Amino acid sequence: MIKDKRIKKIKEYVMEHESASLDELVTVFDVSKNTIRRDVQELVDNGELKKVYGGVSAIHKKLESFQDRQVRNLKEKVLISEKASSFIEDGDFIFLDSGTTTIEMFNFLKEKNLTIFTNSIDFIVRALPYENLNVISMGGMVDRKTNSFVNPRNMDLLKDYNIKKAFMASTGISLLNGVTNASPNESELKKIVVNRSSEVYLLVDHNKFDKYGLMTYCGLDEVDYIVTDRAPEENYQEFAKQNNIQFVIAD
Repeated sequence: MIKDKRIKKIKEYVMEHESASLDELVTVFDVSKNTIRRDVQELVDNGELKKVYGGVSAIHKKLESFQDRQVRNLKEKVLISEKASSFIEDGDFIFLDSGTTTIEMFNFLKEKNLTIFTNSIDFIVRALPYENLNVISMGGMVDRKTNSFVNPRNMDLLKDYNIKKAFMASTGISLLNGVTNASPNESELKKIVVNRSSEVYLLVDHNKFDKYGLMTYCGLDEVDYIVTDRAPEENYQEFAKQNNIQFVIAD
């Protein structure tokens, strides 16, 4: 196995198992301990794993503020949101997830006649002057890290709706961990939305592949469309073919 591929597999293995000893990695990947040490050190130096006694463990990154995340990769987020918005037609009933990419969809939707279920506080505020946008919110606690309503009391209300199209955000995605989120307070809502939606659109830029957050809210095979800014690696394309997932590249 070539070095780059092996390092990637080591990272995926540790992410799946949360931690691994050096001896365990030697056995799994059938290479010398010196080779494993070098590979692991490269992952540690890149900030992708952390050293623990006798081995390494996964890093659970804390969620940054909404404002900090909103300005990062803004060009890509606008391109992705514009492409995702092209799938929405007048009269659609959609779910719009809270997120720094999904909020950019507003400018491409504001002239359409839509019913929008959302937990995004930013979208609700922006939509107030537009009577053509029928916005439904379940309320709940305010999460300032995500600028969203979380832990709504009447979660069963959502189970009564048949959502045509859901546009979802994610902290990171991987073949092993699926579609993940850093905020546990939002995960239950996201799970129900994916289950109640006829079509699920996942909006992620190229930096979110092979990354993961604290909670998995659905499997990658539960997504119908992945809207991103670059064509993914071959393993993702093969997975998509096997699971009838369509990649939509915004460029």
